[in-house]
Amino acid sequence: MSETVPGKFLETAKNFNSSISPQIFSDTLSTSHSNFYSFTLKGRSSFDLTLEDSNKNAHADLIQDANDNGVVDDGEVINGSIFSSTNAESIRKTLDTGSYYIQVYIDEGLETNYKLAVSTTPIDNAGGLFQDARNVTVNSQTKSYSDWLSVSDTNDYYKFSLNTSSNFQLGLSGLNDDANVQLLDVNGNTLASSVNLGITNESINRNLDAGIYYVQVNLYEGSETFYNLSLSATPVSGDVLPPTPTSVDTSSLASGGIQQPIPASSSTLLPAECYVKGTLRADTFGYQSAYNRAVYSGNGNVEYGSGARDLLDLSSFLSTDATINFNLVESTGGVVYNPGNGNRVFDAITFSNGKEILFEGIEAIKFADKTINLSVTPNDPMFGQQWNLQMMGVQNAWRFTTGSSNVLVGIEDTGLATNGSNLHPDLRSTNFLSNNYLDEMTNSTAHGTSVQGVIAAASNNGLGMSGINWSSDVFHIDVMGGDAGDYNLVSGTQTLINQANTKSQRLVVNLSLTGGSSPQFEQIIANNQNTLFVVAAGNTGANSLESPADLAKKYGNVVAVGASSGLKDWYGNPKTPGTRISYQDKGWWSSNTGDGLTLMAPSEYLTTKATKSSNAFAFDYDNSFSGTSAAVANVTGVASLVWSAHSNLTATQIKSVLSETAYDLGAAGYDRQYGYGFINADAAVRRAKALAQGLG
Repeated sequence: MSETVPGKFLETAKNFNSSISPQIFSDTLSTSHSNFYSFTLKGRSSFDLTLEDSNKNAHADLIQDANDNGVVDDGEVINGSIFSSTNAESIRKTLDTGSYYIQVYIDEGLETNYKLAVSTTPIDNAGGLFQDARNVTVNSQTKSYSDWLSVSDTNDYYKFSLNTSSNFQLGLSGLNDDANVQLLDVNGNTLASSVNLGITNESINRNLDAGIYYVQVNLYEGSETFYNLSLSATPVSGDVLPPTPTSVDTSSLASGGIQQPIPASSSTLLPAECYVKGTLRADTFGYQSAYNRAVYSGNGNVEYGSGARDLLDLSSFLSTDATINFNLVESTGGVVYNPGNGNRVFDAITFSNGKEILFEGIEAIKFADKTINLSVTPNDPMFGQQWNLQMMGVQNAWRFTTGSSNVLVGIEDTGLATNGSNLHPDLRSTNFLSNNYLDEMTNSTAHGTSVQGVIAAASNNGLGMSGINWSSDVFHIDVMGGDAGDYNLVSGTQTLINQANTKSQRLVVNLSLTGGSSPQFEQIIANNQNTLFVVAAGNTGANSLESPADLAKKYGNVVAVGASSGLKDWYGNPKTPGTRISYQDKGWWSSNTGDGLTLMAPSEYLTTKATKSSNAFAFDYDNSFSGTSAAVANVTGVASLVWSAHSNLTATQIKSVLSETAYDLGAAGYDRQYGYGFINADAAVRRAKALAQGLG
């Protein structure tokens, strides 16, 4: 029984949440006042009220806020209960979305104790099964449908037909729990999905051919939710580019699912060309046959380890169809295309009728007879857990390079944990200074062991996890801990530069650290513009970068890296992939922002681990390697792949390639919260390969 105290006036009505389960309120009433309650419905519902009182003379009115604006003068009595004294009072009525009040009062000269029971049951108009889908009309006028989902009704289906090719737009809003929405073809195959986490609005916008389609709304997590579904479809001509959708903010973290076909910016494009961009999750791309050229960018896929793929759906064709000609980058060099931020090499499929599909970041192509897998999945048993690599699209970049002897990865950190001459069994590094690769274990864990595992763990050997770079040399120097023989940043960096020069190698220096900078160290950066320095932005949450990452705003060969979440944070809370990590409300670490911030990369992920155990080290794996230092190792690994794909690039050009091809986050373009965005390994390597052909 509720202890809720009602308001004595309409303006002070006691609010309660409407629910399927009856809510019961008990109180005392006299003629000197009325008792008021208020509630809000997020969807059309059946309302049920019962009032019992000791003197059998209390009454209840149902009042609607006519304009749904909280102005009590708008209150309008829409139903009253005025039975005689021998009966309990009751109201049963179907109510639309909106705000309502309940007034309980008694006849003059009386007082009484009463019990008020109220419940609301959402009305479900949509079919719960595919074959029972609710038929709706979809045309150029946006129409909205309100409904709800619960644990006993987890799916709603809608069916509509289009008579001509149309620009279809869908919106899902008003959620109070997590729900997904999918666009399905007539056979129930998924054409597009929008799967934002939490109660963030969902959207799908894309061009559809004439035909029959379905919309599925389903409960993702939680117990129940209302929702508002809006649908529209504007006919488009086959030879006219669709307008850029105004309902999709391509820079927003909240925009999930597949971003819609938008006209590419180049003035040399063929007529009827569309460019479709995916998210950092698994997306399905349906073939846009209304265009002479359809271009698809899958971006990364944080869900790759669960078996989900960035999928190009060509299920209306056989893989052996004589009208189809493959032009994959590995075999033919692909097709050079500029999506608006520089030329990249794209895979291509051409049809005998002259139509063309260009794509990147696509992990599989689905045909009617089989599915062709394009990405590289190593046989390391832990690779499925390495969402950080998958979210960056490394599994796609591996198609073109796994590293090169032309590149040296230098790591300045704590040393490496060793038992005798044995490193962690998943590390492959062989290039050490004779007296300065050993971690003296000032701390309980070997930070350097964790950093090197991300970049260069032995890969595709059936053991442990996968490193980003499988082939390039790695040179590890201990610059932390203050132990005898440790180097500082100046001497350590100069040693790495000297080592790279002896083999004419390009050098990427990983600095998963803050502090230790000096004028001498800055001078080394200034004097060695062909060395790329990748540095942690800092973990204090400040609106400025820590040293030496702050040098990124001054030098083109310095990359400052912030930390992004995957699907959840440290505490298990769901997150939109790419979100900047911040635990300031918990008094813990947060990724710094500020001028010079270049890129975002994953943190809180799996890597190698070594901990002090008596006089030896225990080797294991860390499932939550955290901080911006963890993010740095990802960028270093990807940068080494990009340089392996085109070793004639300068360090400044590598920074530009990584920035140009990043997945934009936050405000459109560069911003101090996310830099240029989230690193994209596949797009960056494709950009390098285009530059290698002299096509900027």
